[in-house]
Amino acid sequence: MAPKQKHRQPIINSAVTLFRRYGYSATGLNDIVQDSYAPKGSVYHYFPEGKAAIAAAAVEEAGNRVCATLEELAANATTTADMLAAHAGLLAGWMKKSGFRDGCPMTTVLLELAPDDRGVASAGKAAYARRKQILVTKLMADGFDEDQAAGLASLCTSALQGALIEARVQRNGKPLQIAAEQLRVLLKLQLPGKDTQGRA
Repeated sequence: MAPKQKHRQPIINSAVTLFRRYGYSATGLNDIVQDSYAPKGSVYHYFPEGKAAIAAAAVEEAGNRVCATLEELAANATTTADMLAAHAGLLAGWMKKSGFRDGCPMTTVLLELAPDDRGVASAGKAAYARRKQILVTKLMADGFDEDQAAGLASLCTSALQGALIEARVQRNGKPLQIAAEQLRVLLKLQLPGKDTQGRA
């Protein structure tokens, strides 16, 4: 039986938190060690490739968390628009709770490292693919075909990511609410069988 990796997950969890708040470059290994309460040697044991390997693991973890949230929202929402509104509300609440200090750990790391670091870029690509597939599935349940759903899933993801950045800058959750509402209007207009006014 493989030995239990006691400190690996706390290291990743701390990296997610610190990268979200301060970014990759401004977060040092000592910061991660201090926040995770892991022995410094364990950082090199679990991540011999260094800080970039921690970043790749943090992007993967952040992606898993987002997908878990979206899967739960998708299961409880009637439509994709309802799902997006609920997600925007959660994001706005989390941002407010952090005093708008927290951003998206995936975004902060990917902006700094991708595409120069292949490990990080690969983790980001996989995370976004999973995230968008959840939306594609929900959109197809709404009545969109697969090609339409794929394009709209990409747009919805980009819109909320951009609104998240704007919300942090403005220190206000309103950009997220606006993005979700405009996506609701767009999805209604684009739904097959609707005219330009969204009527059946």
